[in-house]
Amino acid sequence: MALPWLLLLELTLYGSCFVCGIITAASVTISQGNFGGKCMLYGTVTFNSTVLSVSSSSSPSLCYFVSAISVCVAICCFSLSLYWVYTSCMDGDVQRNRFWMNITLGGCGVFLFFLLITGCILKIGRDSLCSSVTQPAHNISRCDDAQNKQWESPYNGNRFYSRLHSAEVAVWVNFFFWLIIAALVLLQRRQVSEFRTGGEDSGASPSETEPIFGRPGRP
Repeated sequence: MALPWLLLLELTLYGSCFVCGIITAASVTISQGNFGGKCMLYGTVTFNSTVLSVSSSSSPSLCYFVSAISVCVAICCFSLSLYWVYTSCMDGDVQRNRFWMNITLGGCGVFLFFLLITGCILKIGRDSLCSSVTQPAHNISRCDDAQNKQWESPYNGNRFYSRLHSAEVAVWVNFFFWLIIAALVLLQRRQVSEFRTGGEDSGASPSETEPIFGRPGRP
């Protein structure tokens, strides 16, 4: 099993992205389940001095979108890791051609775009929820303090802030890792191009490398 060190580093990043995707999807799904299937991103709450209650919530499809993007990224990372490990075990010497590197770069661009959207949704949605929680009338100074408050049944606000914060951090870490993956693929693509150029020069025929003037005559 001989993997180039750049590809080995890329596979390590795929594994990290897989973990980040699972963390995001699990955190958002658990948080949504604790609020009876309601998506609390951009949601608002009310506080009647004893318990907190949900006043409004976003469409559940918003949380489904965040979870779906995270799961798709995780599945892609897992599949790519399995493919390269299988290829290295079967073929021994792993080589990547320029075409598949271009495909990988295109995939990186797509994932970066959707991860950016997902990160913004989690960031702005969580901030909107926290601004509702920390209204002066609620007498709650910090959003994470609401985790220790009693919530109206059937809602369970235990660790809601921590889960949404973990989901957001995991998305931005995932985004950063995909930037590194794109840079690694570009570097490998450049190495392949330089290798091909060098190979073409070294494989030139003698008639092409001979000087034009002073060429010895042929019998």
